Amino acid sequence: MNPSNPQASWIGFAVSAVVIVVVLGLRMRRLSRERPLKIEQMWIIPAIYGVVAGVMFWRFPPAGLMWIAVLAALGIGAAPGWQRGRMMRISVNPETHEISQKASPAAMLFIVGLIVVRMGAREAAAMGGSSFHADLTSITDILIAFALGLLATQRIEMVLRARRLLEEARAGA
Repeated sequence: MNPSNPQASWIGFAVSAVVIVVVLGLRMRRLSRERPLKIEQMWIIPAIYGVVAGVMFWRFPPAGLMWIAVLAALGIGAAPGWQRGRMMRISVNPETHEISQKASPAAMLFIVGLIVVRMGAREAAAMGGSSFHADLTSITDILIAFALGLLATQRIEMVLRARRLLEEARAGA
């Protein structure tokens, strides 16, 4: 966005806000439904994203100390990932032992919060001009690592909790 043209900045913000509201509205409608949770397939999405991240880091490796920032972003992404995984409702049918999940509104709002923080950081960087010195490649590397940490730990937390709940249901039967 061009900080010298405030009208373009507001238009971009308005379009982003409308898109987020529409997507959020569609997702919130589906939050009330329980969906089957297949714990044996929970590794697939993080594995695909891990391969994509690995290829990106192999093809365009971070330079020098940027590796420390990438590893820190991976660890920092793990914290909100674990928290988001904890927010997902997981239940086990006591008779059939089928596992189901139901996304929580708090988990959805958590992601919206992350999007708002990202948009705010982007606006601050655009307004700050010369005080923000980071190249696009470095920022991309950091965001890739953050997303990998978030996705992987969310799934790990959900699998561990689902297995524990399943064991409790089988022990109670």
